[in-house]
Amino acid sequence: MVLKVFFPTCCSSAESGILIGRWIAEQNSAVILAVVHFPFIPVQVKQYLSEVQRVTKVSVSVLGSWSNSKQEKEESLSEFLEDLGTIFSHEPWLQISKEGDNKFWSCSTLQKHSNNPKDEEIILVYYDQRKVMLSHLHPPLDTATSTEHKVDDASKLSAIFDTVARSKILFMTDRYDDGPIKLTHWQSDGVEASIIVELMKQASVPACMLLTFLLSLISGICRSRVLKFWPLSFLWSKLSTCEQLGHRLQHLQVISSNKKAQNQTQLMRKANIFVSVLIDVALGILLMSWLYRKNRIGHLADTLIPVADHVAEELQDLLQWLMGAPAGLKMNRALDQVLGRFFLYHIHLWISYIHLMSPFIEMILWYVGLSACLGLTVALCILSDIIALLTFHIYCFYVYGARLYCLKIYGLSSLWRLFRGKKWNVLRQRVDSCSYDLDQLFIGTLLFTILLFLLPTTALYYLVFTLLRLLVVIVQGLIHLLVDLIDSLPLYSLILRLCRSYRLAAGVKFRVLEQQDGKPLRLLMQINPLSYGGVVQTYRLPTYSCYPKDSWTSLCKKLFLGELIYPWKHKGEKQD
Repeated sequence: MVLKVFFPTCCSSAESGILIGRWIAEQNSAVILAVVHFPFIPVQVKQYLSEVQRVTKVSVSVLGSWSNSKQEKEESLSEFLEDLGTIFSHEPWLQISKEGDNKFWSCSTLQKHSNNPKDEEIILVYYDQRKVMLSHLHPPLDTATSTEHKVDDASKLSAIFDTVARSKILFMTDRYDDGPIKLTHWQSDGVEASIIVELMKQASVPACMLLTFLLSLISGICRSRVLKFWPLSFLWSKLSTCEQLGHRLQHLQVISSNKKAQNQTQLMRKANIFVSVLIDVALGILLMSWLYRKNRIGHLADTLIPVADHVAEELQDLLQWLMGAPAGLKMNRALDQVLGRFFLYHIHLWISYIHLMSPFIEMILWYVGLSACLGLTVALCILSDIIALLTFHIYCFYVYGARLYCLKIYGLSSLWRLFRGKKWNVLRQRVDSCSYDLDQLFIGTLLFTILLFLLPTTALYYLVFTLLRLLVVIVQGLIHLLVDLIDSLPLYSLILRLCRSYRLAAGVKFRVLEQQDGKPLRLLMQINPLSYGGVVQTYRLPTYSCYPKDSWTSLCKKLFLGELIYPWKHKGEKQD
């Protein structure tokens, strides 16, 4: 039978003593956590280990002896180490010895209480205790295709990782402490750094309390009845800026919460949200500083009015083209003139509205630019809402054309059922047979003929304005994709994967070290980091959705039947 001994590389130069760790009987493995140096009192070691076991819930015990002879091997020390097996009764009793600077160690097991002692093959596995303690082992992402063998290996590795991670209290005592027990194990990067971290934690408490108070005040205002009255409730539910502000408010509440994270997933979520908000605000401040430098706000305001006039002139030219013979098509002239003049009048109203607002455009943009300090995502959502407001006349044209086209489509389908002797049963939601008299068939024929010959004119207007509407929706969709990318990207996890890849472990690999006859097999355990795609898949933050996620089939069906593609959608809203 093979005995696996996981030995920390930080203890390879430790002085002689006893090995403490956890024995995993199911795997026939021993996880060494630290070395207790001579001199020590066995009763105090047992009391210390029982206290550690009570706090960590890890069955820590003395597993064997460690001999580091820098000179010739002493017989008295060897006999003393063998006698320790009678004081600390553990089966099997490990004996690991290192002579000088020799990298090939001697490993053996002692089974005094066994009637039939067996010679076990020992595999010595070196591991980096600091990396294993700080890393988080992730389960296989694709569990559906993972074999049972892979899942079993992952559970065995998790037992080793969990043993080292839960034994942090054991690492609080080192060989420099003035106590009865001297230990060698993973040491932190300096006591000074730990003190600075603790001071920062203490200083962050009042800051978090102040931030929590401000957020509770803002949340109370947002939940007040004032915002539930129309039109404030309508604007809050429809504008993407309000949705993004509410989303960031939830993020700030998670960050400032004094509730401690229960597991690694919650801790990473808090860290990802904090870094996401921090980078978002930093990018927003950079954008704000760029806008207010060299009077770019004034130049933008001076450019906005001519651009709006140019768009209106292009729409007027388009309508004049539709009122003639577009692409050589012969339209119904009466309906064509009515629709064209109707839309031209709306463009005239829109131009008057833009010129009426022109003196205040620069001031509005100046105050809107200040909102960039809330984050780049807020600025992008404001840009999306501005585009929606500036193209509101295009949306109106699209709604008028879509409603008129939809009315004719449903009228033609209903009249077509009349010719077939059918009708739509509203109560049962199905098509039933029905008998019609001669007058009903005559009126239905007249209406069907009128709607059929007017359909090309209506369909052409609907097609043109639908294309314009889709262009605006695509631009807004790209902006919201960028907002969702910033909101959902786990930036802290990606930075951690780039700088300290061992913190996000997907598994381990074993490298065979140099061997010598008569010595145990030596392996080096190295951590396989989680892939970048796996990091994004595991730690991706949830986002809100401003637009319904329609399939291509559903979208094409809506466009063909003339159903509206609404400009604003918020999560939880029922789709038509």
